[in-house]
Amino acid sequence: MELYFIRHAQSENNALWESTRSSDGRHPDPDLTEKGVRQALYLASFLKTPRSLPPNANRGADWHNRYGFGITHIYCSLMKRAVRTAAIVAQALNLPLYGHLDLHENGGIYWQDPETGDFIIQAGLSRSSLLALYPNFILPSEVGEEGWWNRPFETEDESRFRAKRLWQWLLERHGNTEDRVAFFSHAGFYHTFLSTILGFEHMGNAWVSLSNCAITRLDITPDGVWVAYTNRVDFLPDSLL
Repeated sequence: MELYFIRHAQSENNALWESTRSSDGRHPDPDLTEKGVRQALYLASFLKTPRSLPPNANRGADWHNRYGFGITHIYCSLMKRAVRTAAIVAQALNLPLYGHLDLHENGGIYWQDPETGDFIIQAGLSRSSLLALYPNFILPSEVGEEGWWNRPFETEDESRFRAKRLWQWLLERHGNTEDRVAFFSHAGFYHTFLSTILGFEHMGNAWVSLSNCAITRLDITPDGVWVAYTNRVDFLPDSLL
């Protein structure tokens, strides 16, 4: 199995931080910016390249997807920015888009009171709102009209437990197959997921970066996990980085 962990395109909160270096005014569940939509379109075009292995295929070249991607499954977080990004890709690749409750950003859906610092629980998008974003979205049965989150702020320990649960689900669902799976998720959870499955749970001040729309490829075999590349954005023009 090949796993492609992909971050959503630029969100309104990303743009806010880039321009102000502050989270003041952040949205609990931001949409993509116009720049983010353009990033997602470049990403979709890049991933759409058909997988075509010549008879004398070079393993090293294939490890860097020189012969295309051939994505077979797409799963995404239920946060708006991830849904919008994944929907653009799913439509371009003509693949079903599956929502997954465990792909959300660390912390969940929340608003932080600027005076007290308290985290205020938010509902998250409802089933009808998610389907309005992408009518062909295949959603978990647990998602109803009351919103998909409606839980307290997620702790670091809870994020790590979720990463382990998602990893186990992935192995059970796609392990020992030729599937090429794309996860559309978030930078914070990427750090948690990657450090957890690789056994680097206590990294101090180290951080595993993932830019907007960046791709990380993991090859998962019976012998272990092979990190082919991380944070790949060479398909984006400089103006969209």
